[in-house]
Amino acid sequence: MQLPEQPVAGQPDPTDRAEVRKLAHAVETVLLEEMATYHRDTTPLPAVGATPPVPQPGQPPMSQWATDASGVLKAVSVASLPIGGTLWLVGQVEPLTLGIILGSPAAVALAVARLVAKVKDANQAAPQPVTNHFHGTVHHDTRIVTSTTRGVIANNRNISRP
Repeated sequence: MQLPEQPVAGQPDPTDRAEVRKLAHAVETVLLEEMATYHRDTTPLPAVGATPPVPQPGQPPMSQWATDASGVLKAVSVASLPIGGTLWLVGQVEPLTLGIILGSPAAVALAVARLVAKVKDANQAAPQPVTNHFHGTVHHDTRIVTSTTRGVIANNRNISRP
């Protein structure tokens, strides 16, 4: 089939490179619009309000020492509740005096526990003494070793004298 000499009316000239590029660009644009691989969410974002923060469940983040001390304080305070509640209900002691009396052992127990932990850590960190016991005759070696090294390639000649 032969191409006509004159371009068909309304059609671009196939020998004009600018026209060919425009046509190819138009075809690619239509194909890309048909095969869209993305989705844009145009819903508006929620407004940020003045809502206060909500406390999260669980223990707050803190150091290991603070966690241990907190556990000791909870244990000691829970242990003193039945005694304090009983005495307060009976009415034998004023509540302030009761708090001072029952709070003192808790503070002393915490201080003693801390002291014991520090002493234990210091004892574990210290090097342990090494004691060697030898039984039997002892031979003391009194040899003198003289070494001479010479040359590019080392040649050791050790001379041992008693």
